[in-house]
Amino acid sequence: MENQTPFWKSKSLAELNTQEWESLCDGCGKCCLFRLIDDDTEELFTTNVICKLFNEETCQCTDYVNRTTLVPTCLKLDADLVKELDWMPFTCAYRLLAEGKDLPWWHHLVCGNKEMVHSVGVSVRGKVEFETEIDMDDLEDHVVDWFDQKWMI
Repeated sequence: MENQTPFWKSKSLAELNTQEWESLCDGCGKCCLFRLIDDDTEELFTTNVICKLFNEETCQCTDYVNRTTLVPTCLKLDADLVKELDWMPFTCAYRLLAEGKDLPWWHHLVCGNKEMVHSVGVSVRGKVEFETEIDMDDLEDHVVDWFDQKWMI
C-alpha cells in the first residue's frame, strides 16, 4: 500500500476544500473563549468564560451554521483571517499550519482519536463558565493562565 502525504502537508490552507478545512479543527474550544484587551498596554487576556452556544461536553458549537448571525462577534475563519488573528491559541491547527508548522501528536488527524485533545488537557472541557452564568461586568475576574500551554505542541 502506498503512503500518501496527508492533505495538511500537501496543500496550503487556501487550497483546502470545506471538508478538509473543517476537519482541521481539533475541538479544543479555545477560540470560543472571551478575551479582554488592556486599553493602556494592548495586552490580551483570555478568560474562562465561553460563548452561550458552546456545548462543553462535545466542545462544539450548538448552532455552527447560524453562529455568526446569533453571535455577531463570532468570526468565520478562513486562510487569510487566521494569519491576522494573533489571539488564536498556539495549539490551534489553523494557526500552526499558517505558521508553517505541523499538527501536534495529539491532534485527531495524527493520532486517530478525537478524544485525545481532551485527555491531554488541551481543550476547555471542564474549565469554563458560560457567559449566561456570570456577571459580564466582572469578566476581568475570570482571566486564566492555562490558555496557551506551549509544551502541548
